Amino acid sequence: MNISCRSKTMDTIAARQADCPLKGVSGNIDFYAEDVFNTESIKQYLPSKVAAKLLATINDGKPLNETIASDVAHGMKEWAIDHGATHFTHWFLPLTGSTAEKHDSFLEPVGDKAIMTFSGKNLIVGEPDASSFPSGGLRCTFEARGYTAWDPTSPAFIKRHANGATLCIPTAFCSYTGAALDKKTPVLRSIQALSTATKRLMKAFNQPTGKVTVMLGAEQEYFLIDRLYYLHRPDLVQTGRTLFGAPPPKHQQLEDHYFGSIRQRVLKFMTEVEHELWRLGIPAKTRHNEVAPAQFELAPVFEEVNLAIDHNMLVMEILRQVAERHGLVCLLHEKPFASVNGSGKHNNWSLLCGKVNLLDPGNDPEQNAIFLTALCAMIQAVDKHSDLLLAAVAGAGNDHRLGANEAPPGIISIYLGQQLNEIIELLENGNGGSSHHKASQLRIGVDVLPPLPRDATDRNRTSPFAFTGNKFEFRAPGSSHSCAGAMMVLNTIAAEALDEIAAEIEKFKPKTFNAELQTLLKSIIKKHKRIIFNGDNYSGEWRKEAAARGLFSSPSALEWLKSLTDRKNIDLFEKYKVFTEQEISSRHEVFVEEYRRRIRIEGGIALEICNSMIVPAVVEQFQKVTSALLNAKTLKMTGTSGLTELAKNLGCGIDELGVKAGKLEKALKNNRPEDIVKAMNELRKIADGMENLVADDAWPLPKYREMLFIY
Repeated sequence: MNISCRSKTMDTIAARQADCPLKGVSGNIDFYAEDVFNTESIKQYLPSKVAAKLLATINDGKPLNETIASDVAHGMKEWAIDHGATHFTHWFLPLTGSTAEKHDSFLEPVGDKAIMTFSGKNLIVGEPDASSFPSGGLRCTFEARGYTAWDPTSPAFIKRHANGATLCIPTAFCSYTGAALDKKTPVLRSIQALSTATKRLMKAFNQPTGKVTVMLGAEQEYFLIDRLYYLHRPDLVQTGRTLFGAPPPKHQQLEDHYFGSIRQRVLKFMTEVEHELWRLGIPAKTRHNEVAPAQFELAPVFEEVNLAIDHNMLVMEILRQVAERHGLVCLLHEKPFASVNGSGKHNNWSLLCGKVNLLDPGNDPEQNAIFLTALCAMIQAVDKHSDLLLAAVAGAGNDHRLGANEAPPGIISIYLGQQLNEIIELLENGNGGSSHHKASQLRIGVDVLPPLPRDATDRNRTSPFAFTGNKFEFRAPGSSHSCAGAMMVLNTIAAEALDEIAAEIEKFKPKTFNAELQTLLKSIIKKHKRIIFNGDNYSGEWRKEAAARGLFSSPSALEWLKSLTDRKNIDLFEKYKVFTEQEISSRHEVFVEEYRRRIRIEGGIALEICNSMIVPAVVEQFQKVTSALLNAKTLKMTGTSGLTELAKNLGCGIDELGVKAGKLEKALKNNRPEDIVKAMNELRKIADGMENLVADDAWPLPKYREMLFIY
């Protein structure tokens, strides 16, 4: 990036910063959810009987009455046209990890004229081409037919663009044979499995069994950089992360960015993002500066898990689109910049039956018993299936983030906090006693246990799976991931644990119920307490202790993904009808192939940047220095020792770049991901060293000190 280009970039960014005063924003948010076909719109645009049947499916989980499809389609079309839509699309989540849509117009020619029409069949089912989406062997290339099926529990919405709008209908995506080709279908299946298991548990406790609702709050971290810098970084354009770049003297050491004052340009961007999200009924609540420079976070209010997953996909899309309108680029990669914190997506998960949150301590013995039973179920689930939780967050991007002193390591453990841990210990020991925390008594059976007010203990930001008062926070998912995979696994393993515990409780006799329950919980804790860890997950001591405890641990994402095909995991998914064996095997194939392809793309672009940009810059600098050295020696001037040392370092750098580039080229030919990553890291080390020796105006790539601080 030569001096003239760098100067023009600086001038352009300065102009963008100056041209970003915040306009006055009205406190009126009547536009909230105006682009959503929600309860209000349903009642307004559908006949009352049709609306009642549709809302029964949405709110109460009753089976969809297909006879209402035509009326719903007509009303939805009228609503969409009133909101400026001319097209509709079945919006779905293929195994690419992003969203997919194919637009069709409402237009229907009638003689020399045309009408706008939308049938019940168009609403319920679509037929996009399935052959070009990854399927892991579920479909052959010549088997093109695939189907999208309307998901009425996630409301239709309007996506606006410069010249109109499109009606988007959330759908599942399956093959001609009915196999799931998407990420939504397994989530819906897992919700159903967890609902059945939860109701069984509540029934075993002789409690009301209302509608089961799985809740999710997905915190989204991201980076922003100026678009001009982005366009001069082929590695960012191709891979989403910087493959080269020396750390600047100042980055996040002073901890001055976290929760700092938000710059006007960024605040203007955030405000527009929030308004777009609010129009879509996405309850964006929190915004703030994150730890690393140029890093930020957006967090919504909790929603039903299926809707929250769809909404998070829209959040990522809108972050990128709005950033572009502001001359910025939103980076959602887990580790776009080395040497500073990466980005995660913290999944806050809770479980309700009726109005009862099973993870919320209550004010009476029955509720406390249910709470501790649910807690023990999660301890059992996470210990038995920590390998699946890691498989759900495995990816080439997350490899750079997990365990990097900023995110939990690739070892799953549960954080409970001091007070809750004391209660677990009291349960395990089976005796009475009191906690160090004073409050009213919490009773289960014959034992007196200490009270458990919400937020009684500190939070552990290093734990991958932490209890935070009335929910669990799963902190391992990466910022670019769909929440679907993690939530599908969590729902399924929770269903199994609740199901198994309910089966035991159903055998209890009424007179000895409390004593038998305590015995059961005690046995679960004794068997699975190894998964509980309340200390520093970043420490080297924890890795050693985790190994001694026999916890699942592997540095390789490919090993994590391999666990998907373990017999015990296949049996689990088949038992709860979340996946068939063929479907789970296909996921393994798709995710492994994606991992390998991403690594190969990174290696290819790193080699290209090195050979076509970095080496020429170093050679040019070497020529200038050697020329200056020759002139100095000819004229017998001072400075020759310094020039000699610099020339030597540059010359060695050129040699080393050639050696390391050759090693990377060989690794790419052998196509072993671990060898490619190792070769890239070795090449980067040399290239980043050269960045500090080459003149600033001759270095071809925007630097960290520019991208992270000038936006």
